[in-house]
Amino acid sequence: MPLIRLAVVDSTQAFLRRNPHLGFCVVVADRQSEGRGRQGNRWESAAGTGLWMSAALPALSGVAPGLLLQRAMVTAAQVLDPEGRILGLKWPNDLVAWNQGRLVKLGGILGEQIGGRLILGLGVNLTKAPVIPDRAIPPACLKDLGLDCSTTCDLGVLIFKFWTNLEQELQPLFRWPEAGTPLHWEDGQGTCLGWESDGRLKVATAEGIRRLSAGEVVGLT
Repeated sequence: MPLIRLAVVDSTQAFLRRNPHLGFCVVVADRQSEGRGRQGNRWESAAGTGLWMSAALPALSGVAPGLLLQRAMVTAAQVLDPEGRILGLKWPNDLVAWNQGRLVKLGGILGEQIGGRLILGLGVNLTKAPVIPDRAIPPACLKDLGLDCSTTCDLGVLIFKFWTNLEQELQPLFRWPEAGTPLHWEDGQGTCLGWESDGRLKVATAEGIRRLSAGEVVGLT
């Protein structure tokens, strides 16, 4: 599978979307000028501070989109934390860890299926995290947690190899929230009852049981 390395790009995800002729490949950028997270949020992607990558893979059928992204993030965590002692998964698909008793965010993932291609985009803070005041779950980087930060291309290639087998169900070190956790989001609140097999979150609210999908929840804390 071809590896493309770019010095700077608007975003690796956008690059693959507008270049379908490249087929199946992985793209790693030193810097993104317009990196994006979930729901259009800006993702700071400074040069030399993180892993900014996207991969175009054959489309995968039979796996719910939310579950697919969770599997992709768990496999990335296994590459970044090979001993499985630090990194976990925050619903719906963020890379997180506990640092001095506080949950911190290290990365996020996006995914979209276009024709016969599944395009996965991953951003991870390796050596530096942006300063974003007033975040309930603040950014952090792997270096802060004592994890090795290999070259971005090496990490990108290893993660891509894991992504070629997303049919396999892998378990993260921990999931947040776990059952019993009180939750708040932009237009609701409730108590976590667990993670569904299709990637949705089961929550007890004052109105009854809800099964939340990633697209309908903003600012879960």
